[in-house]
Amino acid sequence: MSDHLSSATWNALVDGELIAEELASVTEHLHSCPGCTSHALEQSLLKTGTARAGQRYALPDDMRQRMEHLLAVQDSPSHVTEGSEAAIRPAVQRPASIRRTEWLGWAMAAMVLVLGAGLTFVRRNDSRVHAAGVERAALVTEVSDQHFATLAANLPPQVLSSDRHTVKPWFQGKIPFSFNLPEGLSEDTKLEGANLAYLHNRPVAQLLYSIGKHRVSVFVEEKTAGSGLGFPMEEHLGFRLVTFHTNELNVVAISDVAPGKLTELMNLFERAQVD
Repeated sequence: MSDHLSSATWNALVDGELIAEELASVTEHLHSCPGCTSHALEQSLLKTGTARAGQRYALPDDMRQRMEHLLAVQDSPSHVTEGSEAAIRPAVQRPASIRRTEWLGWAMAAMVLVLGAGLTFVRRNDSRVHAAGVERAALVTEVSDQHFATLAANLPPQVLSSDRHTVKPWFQGKIPFSFNLPEGLSEDTKLEGANLAYLHNRPVAQLLYSIGKHRVSVFVEEKTAGSGLGFPMEEHLGFRLVTFHTNELNVVAISDVAPGKLTELMNLFERAQVD
């Protein structure tokens, strides 16, 4: 499936109406098409937000009964007490059916206003969620592309060393922030070196590790306003991504190594920033 997904396919996907074979084909396409992936996220968020708004502002079940009771009380002769001004003055009453229609009209208008306010709130909230989702998808794609390019080039790192006291100083003057490299790595984990890379058009540190026969890229960037979207574990094209954040840094690791091994390395990285 090389072209973008059709509207009919989008609707069937969001509504969960695809059969197993169609779903497998669409899922494969989403893995290789960032545009369709972003659109799928947008459609899913829109459906969720609409459903949430409908449930949040539903009228109570007994609302109609209470309104009809109020109308019945108003139409009742006992509603006007003896000696009152209304009893003395001849009342010009409109038919009860007209008053009931007006009451129902006002109730519907109020419901529309409430639903309109609710949908406005949901749209604004979903816009923020959608923006965060798009930024997250862009981060996953960009980090993956950088790692894939490193693997495909099969070139030695710009700084080739397993000594963290050599690798860290190499970045001085190349990036506008500082970070610590972990020590106490497991026996099958080794620092291979590092590259100067770029994410979001900003310079970042790309630390290169090997865990057994698996290559790992750990990207360290300066935290800026609006950045810092984290996810415990994300899968993309057979590779896993893990993130963590400090007050100053965003750190993202990617590899096809077992999840436990990648998490173990990131835990050491996170502890190193505190020390």
